[in-house]
Amino acid sequence: MSIEVKNLIKTFGDRTVINNISFSVNNGETLAIVGFSGSGKSTILKLICGLIQPDSGEIITSEGDIAMVFQYSALFDSLNIADNIAFALHERRDLRNKYTESDIRKIVTEKLALVGLKGIEEQYPSELSGGMQKRVSFARAIVTEPNTILYDEPTSGLDPISSTLIEDYIVRLKEETQAASIVVTHQMSTIRRTADRVIMLYDGKIVFEGTPDDMLRQDNDYTKQFVTASLEGPMKMMA
Repeated sequence: MSIEVKNLIKTFGDRTVINNISFSVNNGETLAIVGFSGSGKSTILKLICGLIQPDSGEIITSEGDIAMVFQYSALFDSLNIADNIAFALHERRDLRNKYTESDIRKIVTEKLALVGLKGIEEQYPSELSGGMQKRVSFARAIVTEPNTILYDEPTSGLDPISSTLIEDYIVRLKEETQAASIVVTHQMSTIRRTADRVIMLYDGKIVFEGTPDDMLRQDNDYTKQFVTASLEGPMKMMA
């Protein structure tokens, strides 16, 4: 098992954002975390990768790297694509002397090919479309051979065709790396195309857990409201 979350609690001030949540993700499995804005989805990713610390609870991950794919790609504008992808190999203390420059060039080329991009090493992020930037961020995420990949709203801001392409690469990277993957999303197409299992959050708690097909059956009042995008139901939008 690559990720196990036990009784996780996180508060900000007097607000409990994550309230005693537990779940697990196996190697080679993709879990989608869904819910309305402010439900704590992205907070869980930040807790897993160590950007913030929980108030209580336990996060157990297999040995190895955890990669984070940010919502807006987060590429360095001043670096070309090759240097963006190779950034961790150059800068991380445990990796900077592990590879020769020839090795790094080969790794960068291999990772770009894996996300369907070739020959763009010398270009800069501003020269690429949003969808291409997103795929470069995927290549950067897997450059350290992670066993856990976290995606924060990976199709946000993309047109439907670009979204489908990104969803296909999420599936492909899972199959290629056998990493445990978590996808935070609110898009039904991303849930259907990428997820093996789904958990839905509301008010800091898990209100549904099952497969995408289970979710689409709308047997649960929470999933029914989410799938139909209804204002009527147990979930109330925060003002």
